[in-house]
Amino acid sequence: MPKIAEGIEADPDIHHGKPVIEGTRIPVHMVLGLLGNSVSVEEIIDDYYPRLTRADILACIRYAEAIVEEETVHPVGHQDVG
Repeated sequence: MPKIAEGIEADPDIHHGKPVIEGTRIPVHMVLGLLGNSVSVEEIIDDYYPRLTRADILACIRYAEAIVEEETVHPVGHQDVG
C-alpha cells in the first residue's frame, strides 16, 4: 500500500482510497473523530482499536496537521451583521 505520510498509507482498493493507519484498515478519520469527541488516546486503544499504539494515533494527528497546514482557504460567502 502506498505510504502518504509517516505511519499513514492509502490504497484505492481500501476505504475508497481514504488514508488509513499503516498496516491496518483503520481510517485516519475514525481516529480523529474519536479524538474530536473527547475520547482519550488510552480509551481509543483500550475500547476501540486494541491493535493501535500511541504512535499510530499521533501519526493521525500529524497527518491532519500537515493537511491543514497546506490547505488553501476560500471563503464561501460573507454576510454583514447589522
